[in-house]
Amino acid sequence: MKTSLKILGLAVVAALLMVVAVPAAEAPTAGTKAPDFTLKSQEGKTVSLHDFKGKWVVLYFYPKDFTQGCTIEAHNFQADQAKYDKMNAAIVGVSVDTVDSHQQFCTKENLTFKLLADEKHEVVNTYGSTQKFGGNEVAARNTFLVDPQGVIRKVFLKVNPNPHSAEVLMALAEMEKK
Repeated sequence: MKTSLKILGLAVVAALLMVVAVPAAEAPTAGTKAPDFTLKSQEGKTVSLHDFKGKWVVLYFYPKDFTQGCTIEAHNFQADQAKYDKMNAAIVGVSVDTVDSHQQFCTKENLTFKLLADEKHEVVNTYGSTQKFGGNEVAARNTFLVDPQGVIRKVFLKVNPNPHSAEVLMALAEMEKK
C-alpha cells in the first residue's frame, strides 16, 4: 500500500513537472502569417494587429516600462517616427505592463506610437517572446516586421536597443526595393 502511494505520488509530481516545463511557443518565422491579436493601448482603447492592414507594422516586444534599455529603444523609435511614417509603417510596442503604466511611460517619455498591454501574457507567448526578469516573466526584446498583407517579413531576436530602430529602418528600406 505504501509503495503504491509513493508511486502514485511520484507520478503526480512528474505530471506536474511536465506541465510546468512546457516551453512557450516558438517565435513565428519570416514568411508566415502574423498571428492576430487584440490588446488595450495606453489610451485604454482596443487595438488589433489587423487594424494596420495596408501598412507595415514594426511589432516590437520589450521587457518593462521605465527601464533603461526599454526607454532607449522607445526614444529611438520615437526619434525616427517621421521616417517610419514616410515608409507607411506603424510602430507598435507590446509588454506585459498595465495600460496605466503605458500611459505614464508615454506621457513621461513623450511617446506617440501605440504601446499595448499584454497583462495576461497571451500575445508574448504566441510570439515566443517571453523571458525571466527579476523572477517575473516579461516580454523578450524581439521585433517582427509585418508587411501590409499581414505576413512577417523579418524577425529580430534578442535585439540591442541602441541601434535597433536604425536596423529596422534598413530592413524596411530593403523590403521596399523588392
